Amino acid sequence: MSPADLWQRATVTGAPLVSPVDARGMVDVTFLWRGEAERTSVGWGAQRTLDRVKGTDIWLRTLRMPAAMRTVYYFSHYDPAEHHPPPDASGTGMSHVDPLNPERLLFNGDPRDPDDRDGYVSVLTLPQAPPDRWCLPRAGVPAGHVEEATLDGGHRVAVYQPAGARRAGLCGLVVFDGYLARTMMRMPTTIDNLVAAGLIPPLVAIFLDGNDRTRLADLAPDSPRVPPFVLDRLVPWAREEHRLSSYPKDVAVAGMSLGGLAAASLALRAPEVFGGAISHSGSFWWPQPDAGPTQWLIREVARRPRADVRFYLDVGSRETTVFAPGTPDQLTANRRMRDALLARGYDVTYAEYAGEHDYVNWRNTFADGLLAIFGGRR
Repeated sequence: MSPADLWQRATVTGAPLVSPVDARGMVDVTFLWRGEAERTSVGWGAQRTLDRVKGTDIWLRTLRMPAAMRTVYYFSHYDPAEHHPPPDASGTGMSHVDPLNPERLLFNGDPRDPDDRDGYVSVLTLPQAPPDRWCLPRAGVPAGHVEEATLDGGHRVAVYQPAGARRAGLCGLVVFDGYLARTMMRMPTTIDNLVAAGLIPPLVAIFLDGNDRTRLADLAPDSPRVPPFVLDRLVPWAREEHRLSSYPKDVAVAGMSLGGLAAASLALRAPEVFGGAISHSGSFWWPQPDAGPTQWLIREVARRPRADVRFYLDVGSRETTVFAPGTPDQLTANRRMRDALLARGYDVTYAEYAGEHDYVNWRNTFADGLLAIFGGRR
């Protein structure tokens, strides 16, 4: 089929174009864009260059992907090494969503963070991708209540209380990147559904909101700001004000990317507070080489005495982009973290999903994390 025919087909059926699933469970995905530009790339974080068809204004690139994959993407006309998520859903500009794909996702900017901004991406859901199961509202399931607060030092939090729960000593979860966790990740809805299904006990979730500009410094294991605040102020406050259990086995900590690193680090550091950790695509490559030996937490696992902590780790099978030169990619780093924990005798649930480093996967695997840490308890 000629490029012109491909474009005509995409204008009718939508884009990208996806081939039938082959015997190995793979598909060819053809991304197309039409217009004048010096360069065009597609991706999310790691950009793949599109080729311009000679004598036309059609750009295309075919990538082979697992048919079970779900991911997000956008088109960019910046240098492929630069990361500029689209600021709107218009489908125009130097970076933009796919005009031929109606499935789009809004990254809500945190209204309490002056450095955060809205961003948009297109969503690619391939034929065998698992459906959204627990993260969508269900008829007849009562919703918990979320209220916001600001604690010492300007730390912004939001507290989820399960519907109908009035007893003290509730199981609990502390979550980093709290604003995106409760909006993009839909964590309150997932908790509502799992509690209503009787698969996890009612729990209180404490969402710790962050600052986009200082996120790396705040969530690093050696941060002087966030870990001490969580241990010395947030958890005691949650016990007193929101009926959080004082037993470590009842309380876990969770995060995504740098937040996953922070969650695992905090559980290892304070097993007397946290008996579980949920990490989605944890940045276990940390720190960058110019700040010290890389993969610090992986090495720290072997150095510390084994503690009574359960871990849930997941990562995308396509997370092979290196975020910082001289460090391993996310997939390799997570496998090494898994191996280090298992070698030390920890209880580890580990999963690799068909996808990349994004919320459309984590919002589904979060339920798996809750089940691994809290499943089977009432």
